[in-house]
Amino acid sequence: MKARYVMIHLALRVMCVLFSGWLLLSCAGNAPRETSAPQSASAPQHFFWKVSDSNSSVWLLGSIHFADSSFYPLDSVIETAFANAEELAVEIDVSDDSVSSEIASESMQRGMMPAGKRLQDILPPEMWNSIDSICSAWGFPSMTLQVMRPWFAAMTLSAFAIQRAGIDPTLGVDAVLLDRAAHDGKAIVGLETASEQIGALADTTDSDSAGIFYLKSTLREVSELDSMVARIVRAWKTGDDALLRETMEGEKKYDEGTREKEFSDKLDEKVYKSRNVKIAERIAEFLSEDRNVFVVVGAAHLVLDEDNVVDLLRRRGLKVQRY
Repeated sequence: MKARYVMIHLALRVMCVLFSGWLLLSCAGNAPRETSAPQSASAPQHFFWKVSDSNSSVWLLGSIHFADSSFYPLDSVIETAFANAEELAVEIDVSDDSVSSEIASESMQRGMMPAGKRLQDILPPEMWNSIDSICSAWGFPSMTLQVMRPWFAAMTLSAFAIQRAGIDPTLGVDAVLLDRAAHDGKAIVGLETASEQIGALADTTDSDSAGIFYLKSTLREVSELDSMVARIVRAWKTGDDALLRETMEGEKKYDEGTREKEFSDKLDEKVYKSRNVKIAERIAEFLSEDRNVFVVVGAAHLVLDEDNVVDLLRRRGLKVQRY
């Protein structure tokens, strides 16, 4: 189940916006024409593709949302393609103040319990006890979570775990390229809205059952954060699809016909498969409009075993070449 990568991916997104606000108060033109920089046959592959139709091309980079200074500068083939691009397309433009405000607003609107209800009241006692123990060990007030729906509590715990691990989201590949695009005067295009991103995990049904499943998964996985991050970083630096998929999948498997398998499949559908279709559609639009775009999305969207963005683009008859 890919909640392992989702935990970091979307928690970092919310962390960038919310941890500078109330959470901290609570808890501390024309497409490029064959401009590729050729590599030798022995050069390592990256999560980087050139997507072409009959007369134009766009570049597609798989990002991870956390990094350090050792990632930079990026490989010359990536740097050259970025320098030549006129537009940068990202999942969501968090550099836009209005988008950041919408993320905060959507999170508050969809992530809070109804008045008079507490998170503790809808969780199994043993799950709340685990949360309380983790919060105590971290010096994080568990009462902060009481007003949150399960999915938002999971995101908050994930974000705090990321912060404790010393991960700096401002050094994530997409964040760095966003800053550079703004500095260079490149147009920035958001592939999704804040509502779509938050909606990928938000469960506001009365039962909150899917959110409880996600929270349960998060509690199990925060203890593995350091090793998981290390494996994802190694996979990205070496272009290792198999390692990234293995890390995303984790060791937990769910039997067919069980509620957990149902929730796992629904989460994959919302977070990956349905979004992959939209991302592929937007890339195809850039090509049809002959736009000179450098596209950055989470690497997970590009290496799933089925229905990943790269495969969807190939099914459209587009030429997809990896670098």
